[in-house]
Amino acid sequence: MKFIVSSSYLLKQLQVLGGIINSNNTLPILDNFLFDLDGNSLTVSASDLETTISSKLDVESSEKGKVCIPARLLLDTLKTFPEQPLTFTIEDNNTVEISSNHGKYALAYADGEEFPTPVELNDPSATIIQGDILATAIAKTIFASGNDDLRPVMSGVFFQFSTESLTFVATDAHKLVKYTRADVQASQTAEFIMPKKPLNLLKSILAGSEEDVTIEYNESNAKFMFENTEMVCRLIDGKYPNYEAVIPKENPNKLSIERNQFLNSVRRVSIFSNKTTHQIRLKIAGAELNISAEDIDYSNKAEERLTCDYQGDDMQIGFNSRFLTEMLNNLTSDEVSLEMSLPNRAGILTPVDGLDEGEQVTMLVMPVMLNS
Repeated sequence: MKFIVSSSYLLKQLQVLGGIINSNNTLPILDNFLFDLDGNSLTVSASDLETTISSKLDVESSEKGKVCIPARLLLDTLKTFPEQPLTFTIEDNNTVEISSNHGKYALAYADGEEFPTPVELNDPSATIIQGDILATAIAKTIFASGNDDLRPVMSGVFFQFSTESLTFVATDAHKLVKYTRADVQASQTAEFIMPKKPLNLLKSILAGSEEDVTIEYNESNAKFMFENTEMVCRLIDGKYPNYEAVIPKENPNKLSIERNQFLNSVRRVSIFSNKTTHQIRLKIAGAELNISAEDIDYSNKAEERLTCDYQGDDMQIGFNSRFLTEMLNNLTSDEVSLEMSLPNRAGILTPVDGLDEGEQVTMLVMPVMLNS
């Protein structure tokens, strides 16, 4: 078995696939890329058992065969080459020989049949969505998902498809983000929870891509197909909490403020907050927003005054500054709106401008108790 491929083209594809490989795999075979050659088409796959991702590459060859090549070794080697054609030859003595313009390199390979085969989806439903829309939906929500092993359903992003819109939700019980696209629809209603790792990979591959992504899914797995790449992953099993129930519907107190100014102020003041609670206090009266923090243990305190547009009763509410900073950072609008009802009910943060047609982002942040 022998094929010729461009070094930088191969490296670019393998770096994408390498993102799925764990640093400490239980099965040694998972430390390899599977190379499956069929004439001019080479399919390279990587897997961590939960997720398998594969790409089709164009190569020069007329042969067939399957081998597993050590991923780390191959990537490290490819990174050092300038752009040139590389010839891969599979020898009988269980080594792959790579020939470049200047040298030869031999590495041991494993049998391709040992590599786990990806799951076939029986009778799946399908939805098509543009790559950059999916990448944006993931980026806008994934930061709010949890890391609690005891509540696995919260450690992923909830995909909710309907014939009217697509909704993506993530929460860790302290903050929640709901991202909706009314300009994209599914052919039928479906709900599933996607794990974080494959989503992060999709986000980096699809950023800025105009390509359409076909998502197929059934009860236990989802498959994403675009350009020459396929990714199959196992879904998180369980029922997602009823997130609509925690979004307060009546929020008479509305604050509008310039996002950057608010973000910088929260960042600065939070440096002086307590290192375990990260608590900051928002005091709103008239057109003035007072942001303050205090760390009594060290006699550190800070306070800033900003002008804002506010309709509602004077109020004081406490938030964890880290959550607030994360959310404000994740929005791209010039102005944001913070809607509140009571100091012990969640605040709702939404962008006022900068959204596409049919795009909607709702962020919810739980308050913290203020010590008077």
